[in-house]
Amino acid sequence: MEFFRIHKDIPFMRHALVFNVISAITFVAAIFFLATRGLHLSVEFTGGTLIEVHYSQAADLEKMRGALEHSGYSDFSVQNFGSSEDVLIRLPLKGEQNTAKLGESVMGALHAEDASASLRRVEFVGPQVGQELATNGALALLLVVIGIIIYLAFRFEWRFSISAIIANLHDVVIILGFFAFFQWEFSLSVLAAVLAVLGYSVNESVVVFDRVRETFRKVRGLSTHEVLDHAITSTISRTIITHGCTQMMVLSMLVFGGETLHYFALALTIGICFGIYSSVLVASPLVMWLGVSREQFIKPLKAKDPNVSSDGACV
Repeated sequence: MEFFRIHKDIPFMRHALVFNVISAITFVAAIFFLATRGLHLSVEFTGGTLIEVHYSQAADLEKMRGALEHSGYSDFSVQNFGSSEDVLIRLPLKGEQNTAKLGESVMGALHAEDASASLRRVEFVGPQVGQELATNGALALLLVVIGIIIYLAFRFEWRFSISAIIANLHDVVIILGFFAFFQWEFSLSVLAAVLAVLGYSVNESVVVFDRVRETFRKVRGLSTHEVLDHAITSTISRTIITHGCTQMMVLSMLVFGGETLHYFALALTIGICFGIYSSVLVASPLVMWLGVSREQFIKPLKAKDPNVSSDGACV
């Protein structure tokens, strides 16, 4: 489906070098912030205390956060747990903590706002569990990357595979760089968003690469950069529809989802924006520089045997 069609190809590849220099600078900056500042990991990764609280009516999360801040707590997270009456509070690990006393202190702060709050459970999550989650998360990311490489290598060709995976890793590192620079909390939901961005970004690359392959096979007389310009231009309408609709949903989560979905939606927003950029202005130039050509998609005609007649009989 198309809302509009651009009849004259936009010369994206004319400025490919400039865009890739910008991408390289952004990528290096993200790596720098990751190395120097690191990620602000959530309780799931670092360990801490989980406190489940039940209310007789729908809990007011903003009042709960205000009560905890007023009592001197920081770097905590408050979110609904199963229903609007149940709330899960995560507190980071700080030195030697007595879990029972910490639970009593938190409940005292909450009772000052709402006496109907009742304590359901208090659990300590050790750093060993957090390390296991971090290891499993990194392994999941690695397996997704390997799967994408194998899929693209079979679907297209090694040049497309390398270009797409570089572009997709570019998106992931940029997201992590944002979280490192602003010290936003990196939780399991953000990790899920990063994995989602990988799949979302490779889908955009596949659409463009499909059109590149189709153009090479059907249209003669175009240079490689002209084929890439045509493929990108002809998929712009689809890109705007797909990414625009997705971003509308993500934006609603970002605005109305509250603290629970805030960083998840923020990671998706960054990933969607850079996913479009990388698929068009990172992956496509890399394919061109790796030497893709029409001959790689056209099967050569078999030479005719002079001893065989046109009807297949030997002469």
